[in-house]
Amino acid sequence: MDKSRNKFLVGTLVILNVFAFIGLFSIFLWPDIRCSISSEWKPIIYVYPTEDIDVTIKLSHPENLTTTYPKYNHEWKVKALTDGTLIDYQNKKYYALYWESESNKKNPMKEDGFVVKGEDSARFLEEKLEILGLNYKEANEFIMYWLPRLENHKYNYIRFQTMSEIERNMGLEIDPKPDTLIRIRMEYKELDKKIKVKEQTLKKVERHGYTVVEWGGTNVN
Repeated sequence: MDKSRNKFLVGTLVILNVFAFIGLFSIFLWPDIRCSISSEWKPIIYVYPTEDIDVTIKLSHPENLTTTYPKYNHEWKVKALTDGTLIDYQNKKYYALYWESESNKKNPMKEDGFVVKGEDSARFLEEKLEILGLNYKEANEFIMYWLPRLENHKYNYIRFQTMSEIERNMGLEIDPKPDTLIRIRMEYKELDKKIKVKEQTLKKVERHGYTVVEWGGTNVN
């Protein structure tokens, strides 16, 4: 009786281990559906008025901020010059505003996006960032920051968040309101092999008048 019981327990443990192995194996086999968004964003904001103006910018979730430069104290108040220079109340000059935060977004990777060879990352970003509205200087800075994180991987899954997704994570209140607002959030994940995803459709962005541009990104775990 004891021997039968022991055989039953051993058999049960073997079956459970097999299912556990299959579950773990599936995580690595289908990396596109078993992941969540990293906890940090690293955006930078440029302001281009058509005349020198005072601008106030507020972030919707300041409680999630981890780093800001210049220091964010309930809001940023700056004088924005037509060449993009920003001047704070201490008369210090900046070319952009920087912030990092924990993310509110914990969704799994989407079905759409792009799968890009690491060696093709620069060319891919040049093409897509132009479509999304960045000028050459902004695109250069974006690529210089993210390229070291992309080009050494065999492949990368890359997706650009929609404006509604970006706003849910961190809304921007800008006074006076810009004529053109560009917000870019790139999600990426290192891949060992190519996977199939539906190619993301990106809408061409045209800049006009007083423009505010923000770009950032995060690694998808």
